[in-house]
Amino acid sequence: MSGPLLRVLRQSVGFGINILRLGSPALGSGLLHASPGQSLPFRAGHSTPRFYNVRETAQPVEEEVGPFTKLVEALGFTGPLKYSKWKIKIAGLRMYTCCVEKIDYEELFERCNLSDTLNSWFLVAQLHVWMSLVRMKQEGREGKYMCKYIVHSMWEDLEQRGKVMGIESVVLKEQIQVMTQNFYAAIFGYDEGILSDDRVLAASLWRHFFNKQCEDPRQLELMVEYVRKQMQYLDSMNGEDLLLTGEVEWRPLLEDNPQSILKPVPPAYNDEGL
Repeated sequence: MSGPLLRVLRQSVGFGINILRLGSPALGSGLLHASPGQSLPFRAGHSTPRFYNVRETAQPVEEEVGPFTKLVEALGFTGPLKYSKWKIKIAGLRMYTCCVEKIDYEELFERCNLSDTLNSWFLVAQLHVWMSLVRMKQEGREGKYMCKYIVHSMWEDLEQRGKVMGIESVVLKEQIQVMTQNFYAAIFGYDEGILSDDRVLAASLWRHFFNKQCEDPRQLELMVEYVRKQMQYLDSMNGEDLLLTGEVEWRPLLEDNPQSILKPVPPAYNDEGL
């Protein structure tokens, strides 16, 4: 059974983020504290997953750019890209939408014993946004440009959800400011964890995903496996497809053979109306 907050989150906004406002500056980040909803029961009976071996993360593609482009970007502007900036913005919005629409929040809440609150929803969304950012930063200047709009879409969406839930504007603004510090602290911790062994990643998840409130090591083990396999899956996807479509099909939390990385099906390009 889905909790009351999950129903509100599904009904709110409809992920109809105003893409015409994508040029405005991002808001900031942190964890929103809405009034707690109904807690979901935790099912401890699941098979113990295996950890993934630590593997080297692909390095970002460094492009040779001219002095004029370097000067323009040093001033805070974006130089010429090999793809249309508008298409990259749309792909960033789509990728963020995949982070919130193609995730089984109810299963994650239940398996990880997370309360049914906006705070818990954001912790899950934040984790998937971070994984998307890690992957897209490997795609050179275009990927970094797209990362900006993935993050921006997240704050736009979160602000609208807070308003739909009836959080006062002053309180919402204060809490979003707090979220700025928490979000970037989480990114730093997750980056350290993904480049280290499973113990470091588990410690980061315990601090940032579970908010230091996890007493069951099986939950940490499950999430370490989940992050590792998602990162491997994202690395197997074609970079140009991601830049032009932003489509990501996340792997399920539990599966029979989590070590297998299947070749992703290339997405269909559809630029009609863009």
